[in-house]
Amino acid sequence: MKVAVVGATGLVGTRMLEVLAERNFPVTELYPVASARSVGRKILFKGKEYPVVSAEDAIAARPDLALFSAGGDTSRELAPAFAEVGCRVVDNSSCWRMDPTKKLVVPEINGDVLEESDYIIANPNCSTIQMLLPLAPLHKAYGIKRIVVSTYQSVTGTGYKAVDQMNAEREGGKWGEYPAVYPYPIDQNILPHIDSFLESGYTKEEMKMVNETHKILRDESIGVSPTTVRVPVQGGHSESVNLEFKRDFTVEDARRLMEEMPGVVVQDDPANNVYPMPLFAWGKNEVFVGRIRRDPSVQYGLNFWCVADNLRKGAATNAVQIAECLISKGFLPR
Repeated sequence: MKVAVVGATGLVGTRMLEVLAERNFPVTELYPVASARSVGRKILFKGKEYPVVSAEDAIAARPDLALFSAGGDTSRELAPAFAEVGCRVVDNSSCWRMDPTKKLVVPEINGDVLEESDYIIANPNCSTIQMLLPLAPLHKAYGIKRIVVSTYQSVTGTGYKAVDQMNAEREGGKWGEYPAVYPYPIDQNILPHIDSFLESGYTKEEMKMVNETHKILRDESIGVSPTTVRVPVQGGHSESVNLEFKRDFTVEDARRLMEEMPGVVVQDDPANNVYPMPLFAWGKNEVFVGRIRRDPSVQYGLNFWCVADNLRKGAATNAVQIAECLISKGFLPR
């Protein structure tokens, strides 16, 4: 299979290449795509060097699959051009997620929606993916009335420049003396601000979690109240999730449903200090769930804590899994 990775030199793009190699994805020809200043730079994939090429050269090669992680503007411009030459595009930006003509997919939850006519497929927001994976079987069993979620999101969600900012601060850099992507220092700090603020007082990141939850679960009636927060962590995103169900449940059954969900690992033994942490989720593809407990403040309430590597299941791994789903349906060559 001829595969292009658009944004191959970025944090998510490099993870996409890693995941393709680790999962033995059937790549026969690789086209790493990046900005003009990176063209010609060598990318190592499965022990072989590949030169970074321009988007135009990659399109001319007519790849079967293009994995995009190069920002919304790039996706808006280039994804249709790749699709026009018969290439399936899996896009990691927010560009196509709420387009009613495009599918928004977490394969374990709604891979069934993919059809042969789908040439541009949206990869959900990292925070939405890791919340919905353990939550989806609970919604199917009990019906979710309301979700209240607070996120604790890694600087890697912003990219290399955010990691550089945090490291510069940890090395003693003074504010204003180093490049910064956040409006304040991030080391020794927490920013209750991800993406831009809207007139409602919510941020775009928060509204992504609302809208994407409705689209993926195919249920507009679910109330979603998110607060997204940036923390000085490099290992992955964490979330505190509070659910109110429509029907009664037992904590034991809820735990079992999450344990049985593909891609979810339950780590829930608080007596022995066993619970998910980004320190140990780094580099892994699963969503880790713990602190599972009843919420006594409402009739049918449940709390849980979940952690995932946002560059893996929150981005690269989910994108590759979508491509694997396309293969299984016969929409891509094996």
